[in-house]
Amino acid sequence: MAEQTLQPMQNRYLSLDVLRGLTVALMIVVNTPGDWSNIYAPLRHADWHGFTPTDWVFPAFLFVVGNALSFSLKKMGKLSSSQFLPKVFKRTAIIFLIGLFLNGFPFFHYEGDQMVFNNLLDIRLWGVLQRIALCYCLASLMVFYFKKSTVIVSSIAILLGYWAILYFFGDQPDPYSLEGNAIRKVDLAYLPIKNIYKHYPIPFDPLGLLSTLPAIVNVIAGYFTGIFIQKNGNNLSSVWKLFAVGTVSVIISLVWGSYFPINKALWTSTYVLCSLGYCLIIIGLLMLIIEIWQLKRWAYFFEVFGKNPLFIYVLAWLVISAMGVIRIDGRPLKGIVYKAGFTDWLTPINASLWFAIVYMLVMWIIGVVLDKKKIYIKV
Repeated sequence: MAEQTLQPMQNRYLSLDVLRGLTVALMIVVNTPGDWSNIYAPLRHADWHGFTPTDWVFPAFLFVVGNALSFSLKKMGKLSSSQFLPKVFKRTAIIFLIGLFLNGFPFFHYEGDQMVFNNLLDIRLWGVLQRIALCYCLASLMVFYFKKSTVIVSSIAILLGYWAILYFFGDQPDPYSLEGNAIRKVDLAYLPIKNIYKHYPIPFDPLGLLSTLPAIVNVIAGYFTGIFIQKNGNNLSSVWKLFAVGTVSVIISLVWGSYFPINKALWTSTYVLCSLGYCLIIIGLLMLIIEIWQLKRWAYFFEVFGKNPLFIYVLAWLVISAMGVIRIDGRPLKGIVYKAGFTDWLTPINASLWFAIVYMLVMWIIGVVLDKKKIYIKV
């Protein structure tokens, strides 16, 4: 990750930057509650089938990766393959490796009072940044080498083909169950159990290899949305078209969901369409408020996150992980801060929420400092 002092990017749409910042802010809030056992329902992922506001956040981030791609390919699209591929593969590798680093950090844990170093061979392979890296890479290759019509047809084929894969290779009568889904089978075929996510009762990674396939469509949809906005401009016609397509996408996902459930853990095709629909509706709403009604003063809060999204996300992960292992008088620093600042005067569920909000605001202050100094950290 290289640090560069840059001038603000030209010809960018503030509504797109705000959407990117909104997703980063929400990712921090949902990832850092004070107490994982005390979380408001909208800030939880669906247990299995279903869709909550929190389930929207990650695919929305992939959507804004596609938005950014629509701008960067204006310049990169003029490169030859020998120039284009190293740039894409380098960025992919860096983001993927940062994800692996975060999975391993802080590289030790406590067993009683004894500090024990983690076995690096046991690190989880997949994660948020790894999925972003692969989806960015594959989407970039598709939009660089294929015609627009080919990319659209390929995206539809991916969503339909993924449905077929999960149905025919999952265990009947319920191929979309935790125990019998094809994603789990694929990961178990090439990964030791120790390298698979351990949140569920059995080894299963919701960000595994196979479910990366439909997630590419989230990036591609973001790319075409960015192209559409640049081409058609910030006007009511664009807003209504975004609202219309977004609404249709959500409706299709709900109807299709009767046969292929909306499920984040499986990243089902219906989940792609549902999350995409809400992305289109929200970006349309942001365009209406910011670009058309010119109500912009409030937007700076989220713009700060949008200017250094990857850096702030990584920093938030590192700091909260460090707070969990730094001990003062045998107590984790996070626990000390949480008790003194929140649980001593708030109900458990509100204490958990406000810890996450305050933590997000601390990251925002860091983002403001970077912005004031014109420091934008890119990969």
